[in-house]
Amino acid sequence: MRKFKIPSIPPTTSKSIRFPNDLIDEVESTIKGTNCTFSAFVVEAVRVALENLKEDCEE
Repeated sequence: MRKFKIPSIPPTTSKSIRFPNDLIDEVESTIKGTNCTFSAFVVEAVRVALENLKEDCEE
């Protein structure tokens, strides 16, 4: 399983999504002081989650 790393800003397309306020607060607290946006953090988290699901299906 790949370890999650806080990413730098990749090229993106805008998508609208709702998040629970407590999750937003936790992500923003985690990325504070880094060169990472909320969107970049979420994109990397989704990439890692998809990769983990693929690995689980292969086992």
